[in-house]
Amino acid sequence: MGEPVSGARGVPLRTVDVARESGYSVQQVRDLERLGVIPPAARSSNGYRAYTRVHVHALRAYRGLAGAVGPVAARHMLAELRTETIEAAAAAINAVHVRLARERDEALRAQQALRAIQAETNTPGFEQESDAMTITELAGALDVRSSTLRFWEQEGLVLPERVTSLRARRYGLSAIRAARIVAALRGTGYGIPAVREIMGSLHRLDGLGETQRILRRRLDQIAARTVALLRAGADLAAVVMATQEARHPLVSEG
Repeated sequence: MGEPVSGARGVPLRTVDVARESGYSVQQVRDLERLGVIPPAARSSNGYRAYTRVHVHALRAYRGLAGAVGPVAARHMLAELRTETIEAAAAAINAVHVRLARERDEALRAQQALRAIQAETNTPGFEQESDAMTITELAGALDVRSSTLRFWEQEGLVLPERVTSLRARRYGLSAIRAARIVAALRGTGYGIPAVREIMGSLHRLDGLGETQRILRRRLDQIAARTVALLRAGADLAAVVMATQEARHPLVSEG
């Protein structure tokens, strides 16, 4: 998936060549070599680093993995996978694809939930006193624990309509709606501070619309991470195959 790597097969590449081909700076190439992201470069007789096409593919794979899972996880993955079998590398990449697909599904469900809430808000006479819920009922409706609702209450995200002298909580329609939004956002991976900020925006005129835009941006981010992973997969395959060929030259020739 990237641009063709310059230089004939077997011809060593300078640090500046690798930097140009991979999109990193010369210093970044050296730093990533030091961190073990790419294999150590050979040294020529005059002490200069001598890289190969594999180093360029490794750097491109790192760029894609970093975009998909973050730089720290990408470093660990590449350091482990570049000496693994192609089957192990493919399985690891597939596992990340599955995780991204799950994140996308969760974001889509949250988006659908917000649309339903928005539609209910615009329905005249929708709110009825009889629709109030106990904490057990609301927890069951959201498929969360009652302790989760109490935690959200402590964080100021979802406040019950009233708490009786026996500590029994009663949630009205506004609290139920807030709980559904919090559950949708938490399901897509948003942390408590981010959810608190989003919930604060709901008091504005276009609060639900802004929340929808935030979820749309998350879906766009997941799509970008998925594309980065696709690019990384091709370069990682090139690295793993080259490593296997170097270890078993007779097998690759046969």
